[in-house]
Parts: sequence; structure tokens; C-alpha cells
Amino acid sequence: MLFVLDIGNTQMVAGVFNGDILINSWRMRTERNKTSDELGIQFYSFLEHSNIKVSDIDGIAISNVVPPLTIMLTIMSKKYFHKEPFFVGPGIKTGMPILYDNPKEVGADRIVNAVAAYRKYQNALVVIDFGTATTFDCVSKRGEYIGGIIIPGIEISLEALSERTAKLPKIELVKPEKIIAKNTVSAIQSGIIYGYAGMVDSICEKIKKEMEEQNINFIATGGLAHVISKETNFIKEVDENLTLRGLKILYELNQK
Repeated sequence: MLFVLDIGNTQMVAGVFNGDILINSWRMRTERNKTSDELGIQFYSFLEHSNIKVSDIDGIAISNVVPPLTIMLTIMSKKYFHKEPFFVGPGIKTGMPILYDNPKEVGADRIVNAVAAYRKYQNALVVIDFGTATTFDCVSKRGEYIGGIIIPGIEISLEALSERTAKLPKIELVKPEKIIAKNTVSAIQSGIIYGYAGMVDSICEKIKKEMEEQNINFIATGGLAHVISKETNFIKEVDENLTLRGLKILYELNQK
């Protein structure tokens, strides 16, 4: 079995693959000050709850965009799993040319998503990840990572709105009944959901023109992908486990 771990700035997602099957996954907050023991006990409890023995784990693959956690994750992997972790980063085999001015600048999670999506579609595509930042990652029909876009994420926008305006409350992000709201909470929900959906469609339209591809798959992932994608014209598929599957692909590619 393979234990995979995607560490984002706001959340981390862990999962276990048995062959090609993702048998379970867990989502939790990212806490930068956690010790290796706290991480180990947390992951151990997840596995135990799913009746998975630590001894059944053959490897560990990690995508991490929070550098302070790298050492703790390495220590945790060795102490609790008795395995040297595989980290996605510069120098690994990806099977995908990275056509960026400086390939080292591309976040690990973005490469993982691009590889996983291209493995599935074998076609020109754009991955839209609704995480701490909302990112657009573009892959050519030939399987080249050609670049992307980064904008502030939905949760960042909500937090900024609440913190910088004295009278606006923190809200639950659900679709309001109508776009023209009759109360403050619904007005914020409408602005965020329809505002981000409109922005996504506008950016996707411009990407489509610039890529000059006849057929482009637009795939969404990330914690809030389902909320926004329903209101867009371009996104036809949401894949919550895209990053985890990409980690499995890259792990296996680098074991050869």
C-alpha cells in the first residue's frame, strides 16, 4: 500500500492506495508548528480507524508547499512508518516538460495535478485548483506544462472581507437563493460564488484563445471546487482526488 500526503497552506489531505484503488482519504488543517510525533500519531490514528496496519504501508509520497514542515514530515515517516519519504520537487522524473522560465518556481501540487490530469485525458487541459490560492495550470496537447495563473483564493478573500470591514460577518459559503441578495450574508455569498465563477469563465475564455487548441478539458479540484464549478460554463468535471492520484503516478515513475 502507498500512503500519499498533499500538504497545502491551509489544509492537508492524506490517502492510502491499495494498487490503483484509493481506499480512504482524510482532510485536515495544516498546522505549521506540529511536531513529528503529533503528525505521526495523527496519521497512525487515521490508518487504525480504517483497519490499515502501518506495516502494510510500502511507501510514502508527499507534495509539500510548506517548507517548515519538510523536516518534521521526514522524521515522522522514518519514525512511524520506517520509510524514507518521496518528496515531489526539483530533479524528480515527471514525464512532463516544464516550460516555465524557472521550473523550480512551480509549486509541487501544481505539477502533481498537471501530471495526473494529463495521464487521464491525454489532451490539452487546464486544471483549476480552488485552494488557499486559486491556480490555473495549463498543459498542451503534447503533454507540456506551459504555464498558469495564480490569484487569491476564496477563503483568503472571505477572511480579508471580514477582517477589514467592521460590520461584515464571517459566513458559510453556500449558494444563495438569488443573485440579488436581501441581506448581508446572502450578499457576500452571492458576490463570492458568482464573482469567482464569472472570473473563472473569463480567464478560461482567454486561456482557450491563447492556447489555440480545438479541444481543452477544464478540470477543477480543491476543497471548494464543487461550490464554484456548478456556476461556471467551462468546468465539466470536479476531481477531488486529483492530487493524490498524481502523487501515486510520480512515486511509481521515480521507483523505476
